[in-house]
Amino acid sequence: MTSRIFGITGWKNSGKTTLTERLVAELVRRGRRVSTVKHAHHEFDIDKEGTDSLRHRLAGATEVAVVSGRRWALMHELRGEEEPSLEAILSRLAPADIVIVEGYKREAHKKIETRRLDAKDRTPLSANDPNIVAVAADSPQEGESLPVFDLDDITSIADFVERTCGLAG
Repeated sequence: MTSRIFGITGWKNSGKTTLTERLVAELVRRGRRVSTVKHAHHEFDIDKEGTDSLRHRLAGATEVAVVSGRRWALMHELRGEEEPSLEAILSRLAPADIVIVEGYKREAHKKIETRRLDAKDRTPLSANDPNIVAVAADSPQEGESLPVFDLDDITSIADFVERTCGLAG
């Protein structure tokens, strides 16, 4: 994988999506072209009842593209196939300066671990994942050997991500 992929990982309710959203906004503000990949662990759907695209999918289409003058989306039904690898999804994205990947705890790209006191689980993931290169937390992280950022210090986190991915300068 390229060095221009950076992940946000953590337990449920640890602040992953909020950090991803704020980091993307900061990187875009800095002039970066940013794409994201979000891993969903459960049944999810972007179609709503009554849409033509849902009707196409329910009729059995494997892929449905919805296209307008403002955006397009491609939905792919797995229909019993294995979930695609992160690498397969990344290969389908248009070129970007950086891809921020939310989730994908077990993949081998560099990641920052989010930690919040309100998280469902507070067991540090970094102890068992050498690809976690920093921590963003809402509380002091005594004894942590990795760089620790305040979860709200988006400027410093964006600086770190740019340096780590070779985008700084």
